[in-house]
Amino acid sequence: MTTIPLQTLSDASVPDILKDWFSQRGWLPRRHQLEMLSVAGQGDHALLVADTGAGKTLAGFLPTLADLIAAPDHDGLHTLYISPLKALAHDIKRNLETPIAEMGLDITIETRSGDTPSDRKARQRSRPPNILLTTPESLSLLISYPESETLFSGLKRIIIDEVHAFAVGKRGDLLALALSRLQAINPKVQRVALSATVADPDAFLGWLAPNGDLENVQLVKGESGAPPDLDIMLPEGRVPWSGHSGHYAIPQILEEVRRNKLTLIFCNTRFLAEFIFQAIWNANEDGLPIGIHHGSLAVEARRKVEGAMARGELRALVATASLDLGVDWGDVDCVIQMGAPKGSSRLLQRIGRANHRLDVSSKALLVPGNRFEFLEAQAAFDAVAAGQRDGEPFRAGGLDVLAQHIMAQACAGPFHEDKLFAEIVSAQPYAKLTRDEFHRALGFVENGGYALKAYDKFKRLRRDADGVWHLVHPRFAAQHRLNAGIIIDAAMLDVRFKNGRKLGRVEENFAAQLSPGDTFFFAGMSLEVERIKDMDVLVRAAKKAAQIPSYMGARMPLTTHLSDRVREMLTDRAGWGRFPDDVREWLEMQDWRSHLPEPGQLLVETFPHHDRHHMVCYPFEGWNAHQSLGMLLTRRMEDRGLEPLGFVANDYALAVYGLKPITDPGPLFSADILADEFTDWVQRSYLLKRAFREVAVISGLVERQHPGKRKTGKQVTFSTDLIFDVLQKYEPEHILMQAAWADARARMTDVGRLGDLMDRAQDSIIHIDLDRVSPLAVPVLAMIGREAVPQGAADDSLLLEAESLAAAAMRSDDME
Repeated sequence: MTTIPLQTLSDASVPDILKDWFSQRGWLPRRHQLEMLSVAGQGDHALLVADTGAGKTLAGFLPTLADLIAAPDHDGLHTLYISPLKALAHDIKRNLETPIAEMGLDITIETRSGDTPSDRKARQRSRPPNILLTTPESLSLLISYPESETLFSGLKRIIIDEVHAFAVGKRGDLLALALSRLQAINPKVQRVALSATVADPDAFLGWLAPNGDLENVQLVKGESGAPPDLDIMLPEGRVPWSGHSGHYAIPQILEEVRRNKLTLIFCNTRFLAEFIFQAIWNANEDGLPIGIHHGSLAVEARRKVEGAMARGELRALVATASLDLGVDWGDVDCVIQMGAPKGSSRLLQRIGRANHRLDVSSKALLVPGNRFEFLEAQAAFDAVAAGQRDGEPFRAGGLDVLAQHIMAQACAGPFHEDKLFAEIVSAQPYAKLTRDEFHRALGFVENGGYALKAYDKFKRLRRDADGVWHLVHPRFAAQHRLNAGIIIDAAMLDVRFKNGRKLGRVEENFAAQLSPGDTFFFAGMSLEVERIKDMDVLVRAAKKAAQIPSYMGARMPLTTHLSDRVREMLTDRAGWGRFPDDVREWLEMQDWRSHLPEPGQLLVETFPHHDRHHMVCYPFEGWNAHQSLGMLLTRRMEDRGLEPLGFVANDYALAVYGLKPITDPGPLFSADILADEFTDWVQRSYLLKRAFREVAVISGLVERQHPGKRKTGKQVTFSTDLIFDVLQKYEPEHILMQAAWADARARMTDVGRLGDLMDRAQDSIIHIDLDRVSPLAVPVLAMIGREAVPQGAADDSLLLEAESLAAAAMRSDDME
């Protein structure tokens, strides 16, 4: 571990009491911690990018501690800490209180979230602590109070932790707008952001900088830690052709659990976490204490598991993304990633849960579920070794979030629109907001817009003769504070027959993609959608085979970075020697029998199989994009009389099958599919209504809660559906319809990736017509007809089908 003696950095102005506290523990501050003190002394903003275990949080708070030591009589709020998780804020409070108590400092720290008692919230607005730990949503509510200007007038510092986790989404939009308000109240307040996994620091610097001015924002890079001890766990036999759970490795995983004090086992979905936990538990002959942790569990159950981890009572914990971020629940020795990692940054975040020390290698194992996932695991392995990170790009801020913020400002007090507009465009997500868009958002907050302004319930603002905007009635402020927020609980829809018989529940994300006449597998049956009404999917037994893959639960998207790496590995023949023999032979046979697409190429294979004609393409754009593409292609095939029967997709490939052969796939992939079939599909499907429901709730058009009661999902849906129908008929250009279209296109279907794919396809399609299935097609074809079985439980049947397909694909009797 490299450290810099304190005496060589006297300009960092480290108080003696802090120096003594460090030396009592035999510690020296790290270079980046001292550099954060120096940046703060210059009055600049800072982005700290440092590995897990590097003491990022302490680095962020050191200037605060130094200030409060130098001015112990500071009255009021000095530092605001913002976390993506309530649990992380509580953990930071616990970790800060220890050194403050040991140094005998008179510094007050409190948290504020939805769980904070109302009397404490009220007291915090008038008598705040020195350090307040909160979330973006709670901060937005704070600035909606008339006393917010007084509360934040003396604020010195804002610390944004795990900034990568939410800056690029709508929570980041809300926070950016709140930061612009705080900067307007006190132009000298310093912004600090912390992260271990920022892929594009320059983009985050721009997001952090007030008015996009980069001159006063400094990038601080942490010291490099010990490289992770990362390995790929392979089966004792062959790497599976298909399946996703990696349950073949359960005996090997149990050996790791026995070898370590605490093993953290990450799964990408809640279903897979439950499945793997049961598989480990059933094989756990030693009775080792093992727990499970994911977001669908009750708060009490999660807290119980977290307490057991902190006390060292567990040997293993199976978890989802609920434990991705920096909460330290226990001394983890080893991290195991079940299935594909989906992104190098996400993998690094999870690896960092082990040891949580900069100078000790974090031990982690990847367990790929199939051969494509092995390539993805190897790509992630290489990316981590090269220190390369990935992440979602920034995009324009949501108009529904903007409407919520405008309402918050009206709740805080009268405002002039010119001043508010200047504040808003100083936030990076809204830097390109036009005056017309702002006026439309303001008009919506004022009265609901042209089609809704006749209703008194939407008349919330008025403008006086001096051009200053006011709330029409104080009750609108109370309603706003009760309903504001960005996180929309995932609604579940009941799947029912017309006679009322309930088959089960699916996430609305899945139902949003269905239109009347679509067929899908569910509960072991092929079902046809009759209609979607309120929160019910009404179905009947289908007379034709299901076209749409069954409900499989939430999926993490494959990052573009890893997708590109996998594509490069396919044609890096010199690098195949490091792969297991069966994976290398798979690629060699594909290379001989068909083709391996170069980066930028779109390989399309056609072949007969089981009395059907198949078309398999390999976009490597992720399941969400492939799912959307499958729906669009089958609609286009129907229009052209090609009689498609269905499609199936994974993260790497899409297979469409039907009764007639496809002799020229080029026209099917023309770019106008996004202008024609996509628009028609979105308008006919439930997708746009679902997107509208979210933006209606976020913008404040529809309320989830009234004093003393909360609307059910069905009531919210009924309200938004009625308004949607009115706007679609009378004001299709309404700002919320625009916001809903933006969400439907960019977030729910990965249409941006589809657009890039279509652009590439025009000049890069490689069509190979084969007499039978190709080796590369085996993993995706093995899934046909087996989507009704959830991930994990389907593996046995997938393996059987894959072996049959592989026998044909890998047969070399026609080799010369």
